[in-house]
Amino acid sequence: MKSYKALEQRFRRIAAVNGALAVLGWDQSTMMPEGGAKVRAEQIATLSVIRHEWLTDPRLGDLLGEAETQKDQLNEWQAANLREMQRQWRHATALTPKLVEARSKAVLNCEMVWRKARQEDHFKSFATAFHPVLELTREVAAAKAAAFGVAPYDALLDEYEPDGKAATIDALFADLGGFLPAFIDKAMARQAKKPAPLVPKGDFATETQRQVGLRFMKALGFDFRHGRLDVSLHPFTGGVPTDVRITTRYHEGDFAKSLMGVLHETGHALYELGLPKFWRNQPVGEARGMTLHESQSLLIEMQVCRGPEFLAYAAPILRKAFKGEGEAWSADNLARLYTQVRPDLIRVDADEVTYPAHIILRYRLEQALLHGDLPVADLPHAWNDGMQTLLGVDVPSDSLGCMQDIHWATGSIGYFPTYTLGALAAAQLFAAAKEQDGSILPGIAKGDFKPLLHWLRKHVHGKGSLLSTDALLRAATGKPLGTAAFKAHLKSRYLN
Repeated sequence: MKSYKALEQRFRRIAAVNGALAVLGWDQSTMMPEGGAKVRAEQIATLSVIRHEWLTDPRLGDLLGEAETQKDQLNEWQAANLREMQRQWRHATALTPKLVEARSKAVLNCEMVWRKARQEDHFKSFATAFHPVLELTREVAAAKAAAFGVAPYDALLDEYEPDGKAATIDALFADLGGFLPAFIDKAMARQAKKPAPLVPKGDFATETQRQVGLRFMKALGFDFRHGRLDVSLHPFTGGVPTDVRITTRYHEGDFAKSLMGVLHETGHALYELGLPKFWRNQPVGEARGMTLHESQSLLIEMQVCRGPEFLAYAAPILRKAFKGEGEAWSADNLARLYTQVRPDLIRVDADEVTYPAHIILRYRLEQALLHGDLPVADLPHAWNDGMQTLLGVDVPSDSLGCMQDIHWATGSIGYFPTYTLGALAAAQLFAAAKEQDGSILPGIAKGDFKPLLHWLRKHVHGKGSLLSTDALLRAATGKPLGTAAFKAHLKSRYLN
């Protein structure tokens, strides 16, 4: 066990650097003044190189080899921890320190350029900063593909969904692609036969929106001793499991956009807060990839908080907070409003029926970018054509089109498909939770989320990276990841 214990000590130090990087990244997106960008880029690049040097230390490889020979002495969690250590080591040793540093600096520069270019609708400046990010990401993909013996896109996907394969995604997306067009037509036709939902009117003060968001976060189980809510251009969850930072953005003419963003990010935060305490600062104690992470945000936002039980509980709170009057503030009207099927420009504002089309488009485009089949200069045209084909939507500007998301600016190619994989997993997990615990829905209707949170802690959060995604889903739901539960959920909510 001596080699294994030495590995735990080394990975505890690596976790500390990861935590520092996470908080620096959160600060960059929320509070850092523009003039701090250059120094922050150096700080993050330096820490990234230090982490990479520690992970590629030849002695670490020796310890991993020695620990593998002692594997029969390890318990289930330790063996899984060793597996995750080996996975991180393989990712790190596939890259040179020079490539890590260059990509880190290019990404940080591109992210700052993206923020300004998005506000000013200036694609050319974004494209100039994105070119080196894409080239360096191709280098990363090629190096990891050679090291792992997989396709370049699969090598990048593995960073976000361990052992994920484009072939698996292709099959699931083909199934959805065959189901959704006709379903969208049916749902919209049914919707058209009913009176249009009323939209609550008013100027919704930012501070009131913030207080409402904090109230629902607390009800859902967010621990404010170990986290906080802030504002950023693009909502996200950052920090570490003992200090989770979530962000939203406010629109004074529409409180729902911010609220749903808060609820979505709270789902991510609850997962982080619920990771196994004993294994904090070890790879096995980390979240099991982005499919499960996105499943937790979408389970809270889409499955729970757009459902009739939650809205029956929330409607009186919203009415009182915003001093609303009339039918627009009724639970039934809010349910119709928040489950409208309407093709939209913006992914984060999309309804759950049309949302997969946004992801399928990004999935196709990022593969084309990575493989060199789509020049960066042609991205706006390809994006606009895809939005018209998949959703029948005309794109008026690049800010509302191909520059709306931060992911490509940060080199996160391979991330997007996990959003829809997460939606599939969310439906599967919530269906199993309701079936296994009959107190969950009545609890939600009363504002009591403890039964749901208890089930998620037991079956998802507390597992960390002990199991693969499919193994966890099989244990919790009896089935591997599939489309059946998601389709059943859509039919129940939108056609029945």
